Amino acid sequence: MASPVSADRWHVLLLPGGVMPAGPAYRALLAELGRDVEAVAKDLEVYAADEPPADFSLETEVAGIARAADRAGFGRFHLVGYSGGGASSLVFTVRHPERLLSLALMEPAFAGWQGQTPRERAALERFRPIADLGDAEMMAAFQRAQLAPGVEPVQPPPGPPPPWMAARPAGLRAFIRTFFSSDLDLDALRRFERPVYFALGGRSNPDYYALMAERLAAVFPDFTLEVYLDRHHFDPPHRIEPARVAASLRALWARAEPPQG
Repeated sequence: MASPVSADRWHVLLLPGGVMPAGPAYRALLAELGRDVEAVAKDLEVYAADEPPADFSLETEVAGIARAADRAGFGRFHLVGYSGGGASSLVFTVRHPERLLSLALMEPAFAGWQGQTPRERAALERFRPIADLGDAEMMAAFQRAQLAPGVEPVQPPPGPPPPWMAARPAGLRAFIRTFFSSDLDLDALRRFERPVYFALGGRSNPDYYALMAERLAAVFPDFTLEVYLDRHHFDPPHRIEPARVAASLRALWARAEPPQG
């Protein structure tokens, strides 16, 4: 049975990227959102078991989003997705646009192949051989491919890695491989008239994320881009500048659900 929800609160589902679980990824942002937000931070389906499903695809994540929203009692809701969660959010928007009040994207890891410039396509193609590397090499190359030239990769904290880290190489490979065997229906996104927000890091790979944002800006009818100059994909604004992101999300949600009366 779905849990009861409050009709006078914003109903929000947040999806993390392919590395950090939803709890720590969104802890700082959730603390900033306020009591009028009923938010669920949902982990990715790729990590629901010890190994990714053999038939894993972004549709697996789409089904998981729908289940999580149903369990929370959210009929229509605001969807926030970062990296792999952002890619999954885009596909959910194609499949279930009627359920979304707004869409917030934090550098989605994949936004389809249609309409890419040669530079954007080349940046995405860099990931193809990464999936075949050993775990340590793959994780390092995975970071480098998403950073602007001259930006140093983030070093792991001292001490043993958290237990969840052991599953990440396999999960990231599953995501990368589904990107190269799928696409995104941009025509369906052109029909999505709800507000869309895109947070872009100024130190992320511009050939990947900045060009993606430019392409999506020409697709969505109602699109807002916000650039966080000092951030990149691995120190994302929702973790490092949560108050600013919370204010932007609340502005997005207020436009999507104007006050009554």
